[in-house]
Amino acid sequence: MARSGLEVQKAAVKALFLREIKTRFGKYRLGYLWAALEPMAHMLIMIAIFGYIMHRTMPDISFPVFLINGIIPYFLFSSISTRSIGAIEANQGLFNYRPVKPIDTIFSRALLESIIYSLVYILMMSIVFISGENFKIVHLIMLVFTWVLLIILSCGIGLIFMVIGKTFPETEKFLPIMIKPLYFISCVMFPLHSIPKDYWPYLLWNPLVHVVELFRSSVFPGYVSDGVSLNYLAICTLIIFFIGLALYRSQEEAMLTS
Repeated sequence: MARSGLEVQKAAVKALFLREIKTRFGKYRLGYLWAALEPMAHMLIMIAIFGYIMHRTMPDISFPVFLINGIIPYFLFSSISTRSIGAIEANQGLFNYRPVKPIDTIFSRALLESIIYSLVYILMMSIVFISGENFKIVHLIMLVFTWVLLIILSCGIGLIFMVIGKTFPETEKFLPIMIKPLYFISCVMFPLHSIPKDYWPYLLWNPLVHVVELFRSSVFPGYVSDGVSLNYLAICTLIIFFIGLALYRSQEEAMLTS
C-alpha cells in the first residue's frame, strides 16, 4: 500500500532521529548524561559568580530558578539553530534515498534537542524544588505554549541558516557567532524590568526576550513581565518559520545537487 507524503516524512525523521542519537551519544560512556552536563555546569558557574549579588537585588525571587528559565531556553534555541548549519553535510550520503530530504534533518535534530532540553529543564527544576527553592508554576499552559513556539522559532532560524550556509559555504564560520550576542541581550542574566524603559523598544524586537520573560512569569507568582507579549512571539515565530520554509523550498533542488 502506497504511503502518503506525511507518512514518508515521518518515517524519514524517525530514522534520522535514531541515527542522530547513536552518532552523538553512542561513543560516550556517560551517554545521554553528557546532554545535561553542559547547561548544569554553566548554571552552577553562574550561580557561584552572581548568586550572592542577584540575591541582594532580587530578594523575593529564587536566582537558580530565575537562571534556569533563562539559560535553558537560550541553549535550546542556540543548539537547534547552530546544529542546522551542518545538517546537510552530516547526512549527505542519505540524500541518495529519495524519501530523505534536507528539511528532515532539521526536524530530527530539533526533535532530539527538544527532548534533551525538556528533560534537562524538568530535572533541574525538580532539583531546585527538592532543595527548597521558592517557585510555583502558575501558568502551565502558557509555559508549554511558549516552549512549543520556541522550538518552531528555532526551526525557522535553523532553516534559514541551513540554506545560507549551503548557498554561501564561507558563512558557516560566522553564522554560529551571530547567535552568541543574543545571550547578553535576551534577558538571560537579568530581568527586563531592570533595564530603563527607554531601551525597551530595542530589546523587545528580540523574540527571545519574550520567551525568557514568559517562562519566568509562568513560574514566579507576581513576576513583573510588562512589555512582553505571547501574541508578538507567536506572530514573529510564524513569520520566521515561513520565511525559512520559503527559502528552503526555493533552494531545495540546488542543495541536493550541489
